[in-house]
Amino acid sequence: MQAVLVIIDIQRDYFPGGRHPLVGPDAAAAAAARLLSWQRDRGAPVIHVRHESPAGGGFLEVGTDGAEIDPRVAPLAAETVIVKHAPNAFVGTDLRERLAALGDRPLLVAGMMTSMCVDASVRAAIDLGCDVTVVGDACAAPALAHDGVEVDGRTVHTAFLAALSGAGATVVSSGDVVGARP
Repeated sequence: MQAVLVIIDIQRDYFPGGRHPLVGPDAAAAAAARLLSWQRDRGAPVIHVRHESPAGGGFLEVGTDGAEIDPRVAPLAAETVIVKHAPNAFVGTDLRERLAALGDRPLLVAGMMTSMCVDASVRAAIDLGCDVTVVGDACAAPALAHDGVEVDGRTVHTAFLAALSGAGATVVSSGDVVGARP
């Protein structure tokens, strides 16, 4: 059974010039675009998830250019787009029902931010019993800081992928999925 590709929040605010740029978003978007092309070529299902924050939310605000999906992974008219307002793509959306309607297939997940929406959504999917594969190079994270310690974005990204792997997700590269290393 073909997996469902779920692309989470690859939106303009996460790129250079946006309101919340991540570390390595262009490489992640390119990897996600390869996955999307591969998925479309196979006629396999794709679900796009788009986060919208209220005005004053800082980034991904409703009606702004930054909330738009990056053109490299823009949905086709026939593809499902789910709009969410929380990090977890299952909260307040019909994502669970849409996945069930597709036959509860395995999930391939790509997106932004590895440390927030990808993490929250993947953990929820695991809790719901989904078979989840995260495509690590098709995700990106920000640098973070806590208690006076700065953590670079690459380390944040890697730590969250490791944690998701330990929580029950499989973590692979886009090359592992499409059959050729990038």
